[in-house]
Amino acid sequence: MDTLRRPLIAGNWKMNLDHLQSIAFVQKLAWALKDANYQANEVEIGVFPPFTDLRSVQTLINADSLPFALGAQDLSMHDEGAHTGDISGAFLRALECEYVITGHSERRADHGETDEVVAAKTHAAIKHALVPIICVGESAEDLELHGASKVPCDQLRVVLASLAPTDTYVVAYEPIWAIGSGQAATSSQAQDVARALRDVIRELHGDSAADSTRILYGGSVKSGNIAGFMKKDDVDGALVGGASLSVEEFSAIARFPQHVTLDQEN
Repeated sequence: MDTLRRPLIAGNWKMNLDHLQSIAFVQKLAWALKDANYQANEVEIGVFPPFTDLRSVQTLINADSLPFALGAQDLSMHDEGAHTGDISGAFLRALECEYVITGHSERRADHGETDEVVAAKTHAAIKHALVPIICVGESAEDLELHGASKVPCDQLRVVLASLAPTDTYVVAYEPIWAIGSGQAATSSQAQDVARALRDVIRELHGDSAADSTRILYGGSVKSGNIAGFMKKDDVDGALVGGASLSVEEFSAIARFPQHVTLDQEN
């Protein structure tokens, strides 16, 4: 974790919580973090509700001045038009979203999204002043055949080719074999891939982009392992799935600085 890159803990709720449940959840999360003396300048927290919850969460964040960034789980590559069911980046920006996830493995698997589609969606996010969180990751089969970093780096290269070096984005390394499995990558595995991804950014977008871009780890993140990931030089936060649906777990993850020491993991 580079101290120049403000850590980001992002909670991807996936298809969970309706708009009323989301209001209650965000209120409880804010109370829990306040009670724990959460310092927003040390760690950025983002919440990524389903589309139907965004307006409710936006209104609550604004009304109570909550220290949370709002993000969406996906967007369309199109700005408007005859695209039933799609959500434009312009709509998300109008709801004051700051972030949007692109290329999540569940979108790739459930909806057949290719690297080219992910690149187009990422470009659309940038166009509408949203910060894309670009997800990359390998399957268990990919891991066995190619090792951990090849597929994520290849995926990232396709997306970065559509962006400019001055664009702002976040990269999330999510090994597919770890998502929802309860078996996270080791902190050393996450660091090795994060470093390789940063090298790709440096190769395509230069030193400034490589040094400033945050790289997250995602895949069975929980309060018991977050500190290990955050000790690593190239891991700047986490994209949290299942654990983000528990106020206790997610608030504990967000408070990781309390558990990170100067001692490096063996």
